[in-house]
Amino acid sequence: MARRKSRKNPGKKAWRIIGLTLVILGVSGIYTGYNLYQKVLHNNVVVSEAQGPYLYIPTGSDFTDVCKILTSKGIVKNINTFAWVAERKNYVNRIIPGKYRLKDGMNNNQLVNLLRSGEQEVVKITFHNLRSLEELSGIVAKDLETDSASLMSLFTNPGFIGKYGFDKRRVMSMFLPNTYEFYWNTSAEDFFKRMAREYKNFWNESRIQKARSMNLSQTEVCILASIVQAEQTIRPDERARVAGLYINRLKKGMKLESDPTVIFAMNDFSVQRVLNADRNIDSPYNTYMYKGLPPGPINMPDISSINAVLNYEKHDYIFMCAKEDFSGYHNFSRTYREHTLNARRYRNELNRRKIYR
Repeated sequence: MARRKSRKNPGKKAWRIIGLTLVILGVSGIYTGYNLYQKVLHNNVVVSEAQGPYLYIPTGSDFTDVCKILTSKGIVKNINTFAWVAERKNYVNRIIPGKYRLKDGMNNNQLVNLLRSGEQEVVKITFHNLRSLEELSGIVAKDLETDSASLMSLFTNPGFIGKYGFDKRRVMSMFLPNTYEFYWNTSAEDFFKRMAREYKNFWNESRIQKARSMNLSQTEVCILASIVQAEQTIRPDERARVAGLYINRLKKGMKLESDPTVIFAMNDFSVQRVLNADRNIDSPYNTYMYKGLPPGPINMPDISSINAVLNYEKHDYIFMCAKEDFSGYHNFSRTYREHTLNARRYRNELNRRKIYR
């Protein structure tokens, strides 16, 4: 008796193929998902104690430069996954220079979003008690991308500073000592423009009117404030009285006869005692030799010194001399005879303390 051949169930075979396909697709999906996670969401940023939390991207950088910085500083573990995310988010075509604060463990998505946003960390710059533009340039260059040479070149450029109404001798009066916030990639020109705006805002109508009532320009107020500040560095509460004394001398047509202007002319700020011979130095800054205000400030007067001039104390003193007790205050006098006695006591104390220069 002949056997009948058995047939395989075609439906069962199809389901096997479908099941195998689904398994393959599932594995593939898991692999793709994991791979995507590794590239996009897995932590890739390392903030080391030595490197610090800041990433600096210089002006003019392209994407290759950014990758070099990230690699050389050891900021990212895998530069290839960063580049993969950056390309898909089009960061490669929108590099924004600046100073960025990083967090340890950031993923590529967070890093690229931060750099694309341009949300920089602000830089605080504080300056006060400065004698020169060179000092200012050095302080600013420490915290900004621009260098001190570029700043000095701009500060002394007659064509540029002339547009703001200043010359080389008087431009220092434009910089008001304070604390300011900038972005790290602020250029020398933008720094100057910001300081010009601060100066303009400071000189409101009230201050301008006070200066006019004294027959002084804004710059002349700053020049006088620089002398007042140099005369009284220890006791700011006395500055308005010192300012009143110099206003009296200007009104009488007297020479200001300020020792700090002589020291400025000598360019030796270590001098503690100005001698008679020093007062014969021929310099427009020597107020023992020339009447009126010097051609420019002898330091960078702070806001309190400028306000002390604008709100000077009204009195009839025309002489002053440092007190012999070295308290930082002055003896004020109306007559030369009284001033001579005050000066003699102070000289005697200088000699007793063996301060000869």
